[in-house]
Amino acid sequence: MTSKILLSFNRRSLLGALLISALGTVSRAQAQMDHSSQMMGTASTKPAVCLGAGLDCANAATPFLLPDGKLLLAWTANGVVSVAQSSDLGKTFSISAKIAEHGKSLDVGSDARPQIVSDKRGNVFLAYAFFKDANWNAQINTARSTDGGNTFTAPISLVQDGSSQRFPSVLIRPDNSIFISWIDKRLVAAAKQGGAKRLGGSIAYAFSGDGGKTFQAEQFANESSCECCRIGTSLDPKNQAVIVYRAIFPGGIRDQASQVIGAKGVEPIRRVSDDDWKTDACPHHGPSITVSGTGTFHVAWYTQGSKRSGVFYANSSNQGLRYSKPSRVGAEGANVSRPYLLAVGQQVWMVWKEFDGTHSLVYLKQSVDDGKTWGIPQMISKTSGYSDHPLLVNQGNTVFLSWLTRLDGYQLIQIGQK
Repeated sequence: MTSKILLSFNRRSLLGALLISALGTVSRAQAQMDHSSQMMGTASTKPAVCLGAGLDCANAATPFLLPDGKLLLAWTANGVVSVAQSSDLGKTFSISAKIAEHGKSLDVGSDARPQIVSDKRGNVFLAYAFFKDANWNAQINTARSTDGGNTFTAPISLVQDGSSQRFPSVLIRPDNSIFISWIDKRLVAAAKQGGAKRLGGSIAYAFSGDGGKTFQAEQFANESSCECCRIGTSLDPKNQAVIVYRAIFPGGIRDQASQVIGAKGVEPIRRVSDDDWKTDACPHHGPSITVSGTGTFHVAWYTQGSKRSGVFYANSSNQGLRYSKPSRVGAEGANVSRPYLLAVGQQVWMVWKEFDGTHSLVYLKQSVDDGKTWGIPQMISKTSGYSDHPLLVNQGNTVFLSWLTRLDGYQLIQIGQK
């Protein structure tokens, strides 16, 4: 285990959090709840009350590390979307820039978070979603900065479609172009207008070559997907976008699928695992993907299928044509949730959250041979209050855990170096 650097911000705040938020996972019964009961402001999912729009009251925070070591952090707190910068890996932050304020309409569901990336020229791109009505129809807004994140343009809608778009996921490519994917419900809305019932949503995507000022016409990667689970994204060695998401297969089966989206368009849908999870509801628990230097896809996901139940990992060395047999993440019987993956070269890191009845704990395990074998899991951080999902971010070959906690502040922990 490499040296551990624990950095925090604004550690003191209002105490307490509810059990489900600390846990971050859902039981079989909870997973099959109607999705509207799991959305904005429900007593079972939001952290304890904390006033203000600062990082100390945030419910979700997303990092991006620049080549020069500067940290950009986007977060949501009490209906406000904010961005701040840190030049000392999270010890201190600049005065935050308020991007937008939507109050209770801001999408702060368990799989929702702001997205932030920056290109080599210092242009910053941000995306988030908010609800337009009481029926969970949402709009994705984007904002840009040309001065490294000090100031931003006024947010504008990503697309001109009036149905619903949620859960943006953003990648910045080496040529400074932007790839964005999201859950789109225009096909569901069209079916409803025609008197038909259509479950779920669709996976849509678009590219921008001008820093997010404009995007090419959006396309569908899959017309049938879960409507409220985040999309996992990564770049392969050819700088093609690789996505993983919860698809809807025939018979109402909601299992994971991956796709490659390159210069020639979208490649076929590849099933990650046959879990046989038949449900018409929303798990609110999306997958994670990373692609190693050899082009191997590494995927981790949550399921409550009839063939397997829990959090699992698999990999593919042939662009998703075949995946390895799924292996369980964490000990069987442990309360495991929110896995996240990152690869640098052939080294792969995986983190996840566990709940022991009192604390939320983040565990880490590492593979140095492209997922063929894995080291022993190690607990690297814990908290007794509300916490966000654990995320991984790298600056070159150095890898960090990014974890927002209510009681212990924002943490940036160095966990590995290639």
